[in-house]
Amino acid sequence: MPEPILPPARYERSDVPIRTALIAAPAVLIGLLASVLLVWWIYPGSTIDRRMPTSPPVYPAPRLQTDSAADMRTFLAAELARLNSGGWDDKSKGLGHIPIDEAMRRVAASGIPDWPK
Repeated sequence: MPEPILPPARYERSDVPIRTALIAAPAVLIGLLASVLLVWWIYPGSTIDRRMPTSPPVYPAPRLQTDSAADMRTFLAAELARLNSGGWDDKSKGLGHIPIDEAMRRVAASGIPDWPK
């Protein structure tokens, strides 16, 4: 089969005429101005300054950890002291706590109700 003969490549011979550009540019600017005026007409109060008349409140700076490892050691020491001690949480309500070792011995001796054996 013979190859088809293609016509020579074509290109646009002229750009946009100057007359069209001179008409389009002002038309775009007029349209832009008309849209701005339309928005001002639809929303007349949008240019009112509604900022707070006083200065905003001043908040304290955040308290950042300077030594997180020491903070963690202090926290763990306090938790271990609570786990290994006994005392009242609320004596008027009869709420107290016992050392964890004693609590585990009591649970091991008496078991947990409804716990599978």
